[in-house]
Amino acid sequence: MTALGFLYPGHFAEDDYPRIEQLLGSDIRVDLVHTDGGEDPYRVAAGRETVPEGRLARSVEELRLAGAEAVVWASTSGSFRQGWDAGHAQVRDLAWAAGMPASSTSFGFVHAARELGAARVAVAAPYPEDVTALFVDFLRAADLKVVGAHSAGVRGPAEVAAWGEDELLALVRAADTPEAGALLVPDTALHTVSHLPALEEEIGKPVLTANQVSVWEALRLTGRRVNAPGLGALFTREPIVQV
Repeated sequence: MTALGFLYPGHFAEDDYPRIEQLLGSDIRVDLVHTDGGEDPYRVAAGRETVPEGRLARSVEELRLAGAEAVVWASTSGSFRQGWDAGHAQVRDLAWAAGMPASSTSFGFVHAARELGAARVAVAAPYPEDVTALFVDFLRAADLKVVGAHSAGVRGPAEVAAWGEDELLALVRAADTPEAGALLVPDTALHTVSHLPALEEEIGKPVLTANQVSVWEALRLTGRRVNAPGLGALFTREPIVQV
């Protein structure tokens, strides 16, 4: 049994995680602990603030006691808004506090795009344009070429948590461009797991979504190789490359 740990902010699309566990269809357990709210993920000014000192460290104790072998901070905006270097520092501090390998959703996007060989990507974000721009900056710092970016301009995560397949299809269609080798859909507040096959069929290329890449990143940290076609093209490539 491999136990994966996730620190998830708020209560929006956390039911994606037991669904992923079911689709993995193997001896993998997905444990999720909710962190305190606090920052507004759709407001740039909040990105200039740091995650409250000790907040992630306090939250990770429950995962450690549950036997987690790796932990991922499952917040896209909470891990990219301060930039590439701060994102690395955040993950380093989390790993130190947890006593286990650690990463974040934003780094999961980077590693997953590299795994797919997608050096050119497009971004389909529910965020306002200024928040999306910060995610684009993060990806470019990882030497990914962002060839298109679309912002839906939604007011907050509670709104996107209510989205269904029609809204998601409209989002990816608006952002897709022929030059992109993969399309990235940030925000762990989006329910995307049940819709991944439809999204990839719609645009004919891999679609990476926040909760999907968070779990893939935790698997990468533990060295597990899982083929789960229901979770999109990312989960049909074996072995998982250690980046």
